Amino acid sequence: MAEIAKKRPEFRNINFFRDLPSYRMPPSAIVSILHRVSGVLIFALLPFIIWLFDTSVSSELSFARFRAAFETGIGFVPGVLVKLVVLALLWSYLHHLFAGLRFVWLDVSHHSVNKEFGHKSARGVLAVSLVLTLLLGAKLFGLY
Repeated sequence: MAEIAKKRPEFRNINFFRDLPSYRMPPSAIVSILHRVSGVLIFALLPFIIWLFDTSVSSELSFARFRAAFETGIGFVPGVLVKLVVLALLWSYLHHLFAGLRFVWLDVSHHSVNKEFGHKSARGVLAVSLVLTLLLGAKLFGLY
């Protein structure tokens, strides 16, 4: 005798305030959304990234200015805010890298793709990117 499957909820007219807070996104959806967010963040802060690279390698004087940006700040922006922006860039880069590698692996290996692997690899991407961000952030803020 066949078992009757549990009826899944239908979302036809989604109410933003009533339905979305109770909706549980799977880890793979979270990774996908954050991959896009991290890409936009990297693209939006590209002039800042180029300035950081340019001032760090141009000369000894510009490298001193680069280090001072993290200690005293840039103009009216305090050094802590500069460090927080760089920390956001670190997370963006790491998440974008590992999520991109996950997507390439999912595209290449058609035989090993299933729901369980999708959940595990998404959780792995989130864990690795956050742990590495915490480690590099601790170094950035001078904890070790």
